[in-house]
This record gives sequence, C-alpha cells and structure tokens, in this order.
Amino acid sequence: MKSNTSTITSTLTSTGASTAAESSTPTSSASKQAADMTRRMVCGGLAGMVAKTATNPLERIKMLSQTGEHGAKGTKVSIVELYKSILRNEGVLGLWAGNGANLLRVFPAKAVVFSCNDKYRGMFYSITNTPTNEQLPGYLSFLAGGLSGMTATTVTYPLDLARGRISGKLKVEGKERHYKGILRTVAITAKEEGFLALYKGVKPTVLGAMPYEGIKFGTVGAMESLFPAEKKYNSKTGEIEKPSIWRKIIFGGLGGVMAGLITYPNDTVRRMLQLQGSRGTEEVYHGYFDCVKKIYAKHGIQRFYHGVFINIVRMAPNTAVQFGSYEILKRLSDSYM
Repeated sequence: MKSNTSTITSTLTSTGASTAAESSTPTSSASKQAADMTRRMVCGGLAGMVAKTATNPLERIKMLSQTGEHGAKGTKVSIVELYKSILRNEGVLGLWAGNGANLLRVFPAKAVVFSCNDKYRGMFYSITNTPTNEQLPGYLSFLAGGLSGMTATTVTYPLDLARGRISGKLKVEGKERHYKGILRTVAITAKEEGFLALYKGVKPTVLGAMPYEGIKFGTVGAMESLFPAEKKYNSKTGEIEKPSIWRKIIFGGLGGVMAGLITYPNDTVRRMLQLQGSRGTEEVYHGYFDCVKKIYAKHGIQRFYHGVFINIVRMAPNTAVQFGSYEILKRLSDSYM
C-alpha cells in the first residue's frame, strides 16, 4: 500500500513539475524575445545618434542648399559659401543647429529601423525556409528594409518635421531664431498652423522611406551575397567566428550612397513641403504633385538635386558609422543575453 501511495505521489509530483515547466516555457521565451528586441532597439538608437552627430555639419549644409533658405535668393550657393555663411550668422555651433532635435528623432527612428529590419528578416527566413547561415534573396532584403523604414517614419514623423524646420532655415542677422528646440518647434507649429501641420510632407516621407531604407538594406544584403565572408573557426571554442566589422562599415556606406542618390529628388520635395507655412517662407503648395510641378516650372529639373553632392559625401560616413556601430553594440551586448 505504501509502495502504491509512493508511486502515485511521485507521479503527481513529476506531472506537476512537468506542467509547471511547460507553462513557464512560453513566458520565458516571450521574455527573452522582448529583451532581445529591446537590446536591438537600444543598439540601433545609439548607432544612429553617433552617426548623426558626427555628420550633422554636412547635413546642415545639405538642407540649406536643398531648401534655398540661406538668404541668397535666386542664386545657387556653393558648399564653401554656405559653410562660411553659417559661421558668420550663427557661429560654429550653427553647424550643429537642429542636432538636438535630430537626436531625439534619430534614437527612436533608428531603434525601430534596425530592430524591425532584423525582425522582418527573421520572418522572411521563416516563411521561405531559408537556412540562417545563408543570405536572403535580394528582393526580400529590400522589402525588409523598406517595411522597417515605413514603420519608423510613421512613428516619428512630427520630430522629423521639427528637425527640418530648425535645420532648414538660416538665422537672419540681428533677429532671433524662431524655431529652436524640438519641443518648442512642435508646439509653435501646432499653435500657429494647427495640429495637422505636424504632418506636412508625410506622404512623400513615408513613400520615400520604402525605397530609401529598402535600397540601403538591400544593397548591404546584395553585397554580402556577392562577397560572402570566409568561414573561420575559433581554435578554442570550435565555433565559426563572426565576420569583420569592416564588412558592415563598407557595405553600409555603399548602401547609404545608393539610397541617397536615387531618392534625393523625393527628399527635396518633402523638405519644401515641410517648410511651407513657416515664418519667412512664402511659397504655398497644394500637395505633393503641385510642389513637384511648381519647383520644376520655376527652377527646372536641376532644382531637385540642389545639395546632392554634399548629401553623397554625408551619406557614406553616416550609414557606414550606423551599420558599424550597430554591429559593434550588438556584439558587445550579446554576452548579457
């Protein structure tokens, strides 16, 4: 009798332990996935902040050339002249005007872009049954990047508009800067032009995010397929060593240049739409195509490419640092997972 009781008790105990283990497994798995997603978002956000701060002077010059709000109406101003004009009117710190707003926008934007790209890629690996040690087809790398870009843009657009208004106008000598500080810019824009003004230019921005991020991440994926990393085994652990960081840096730089060059006209249109209605800007556009039509009629096709050279010069180091920093931060944080 004692033997039967003991058997029943041990069976119930083992069954209970098994049930508890099974019920805790999904929770444990979900917690691990959430922690990994958070880690990737933080790494992506920090990588974007490092890259943007390093290249903000080039970004400022590019935006002034793009918007034409540099005080020299009707003339195409050279990069050197714009640089001198910023220093003369705003001092050295003028080269980083809008960087605070940029960082507040970039951290969540890049956090979403990089983490969502990893998740979308993981989803496509699962759907297509592609082995994780192989590269995804190019069109899926493009699609993952494009979807991640659209997701990030939708979430953070008002911050992008505020940054555009701060960086896209040059301070007039002897006058106070109207737009300074991201929160103040958002508040002033909503107060003077209404809440919906915070989404001026959102259509070309969201539509442009698809090809921009798609081309950027797609180029990186294509380069990794064309130039596969040599498999090296660690003599101590026997595991395959991770490829050199320099691969991500070089491929990221190339991806940024390609994306920036191809999507630049759309970027010019969205900047012009963002600035309309702001103080000192007289031009009014009735939507995306009206803006394209008026710019072309008044200035010709070359107007869409104002600042394209400085943008290419900026994009190469910007995206190279982004991809390199993201990879470094991911590897450093791997040990904490």
